Amino acid sequence: MTMTNELLVDVDTLRTQVQDKYRDVALDPHGAHHFHTGRALAARLGYEQATVDSLPDRAVESFAGVGNPFSLRPIESGERVVDVGSGAGFDSFIAATQTGPTGSVVGIDMTAEMLAKSRATADLLGFAHVEFREGLAEAMPVETGWADVVISNGVINLCADKQAVFAEIFRVLRPVGRAAVRRHRQRPPGANRGDARRRSVDWLNCRRAA
Repeated sequence: MTMTNELLVDVDTLRTQVQDKYRDVALDPHGAHHFHTGRALAARLGYEQATVDSLPDRAVESFAGVGNPFSLRPIESGERVVDVGSGAGFDSFIAATQTGPTGSVVGIDMTAEMLAKSRATADLLGFAHVEFREGLAEAMPVETGWADVVISNGVINLCADKQAVFAEIFRVLRPVGRAAVRRHRQRPPGANRGDARRRSVDWLNCRRAA
């Protein structure tokens, strides 16, 4: 059987809409968004309260994940971590506290406002072992075999070419590395229909934390 990877949306349009939405979340985290954000969301998803409380508001307020990747397995001291779709850096900063100064964390995001916010927060926290790079999940600016762990939280469901994303995850991981991915399972309305190319907004609307 041959596996096909037909994309049902216009990729550039989808990326633009995702960037527009998450620009709003970065600049106005307490605004009216169609998904939950911030400390209340982190509590709902089972993050350790003490860990969340240790982070400043600017590190938490724009958090918009759909799960807790650290509930699968904690990051070990000294590990190298890639955070795919790092946003304002919430999960990256938690990973940084777990891996410690002997490890490294690289966050990847395509939205300039999220990158600016995460970089400023890293400076505020004094996390020299955390770096945020501009890039796409389908083409990560990370060398092959660099990471011990790849995490991603609510981002892959917003990527049209998921095969490319998972290929990149496997590329950047060491042979004995692991991935902790949280994604929303709801299929965008119309994803199996021919008009889905004209309805990329549905991919955004499917991204609601329960």
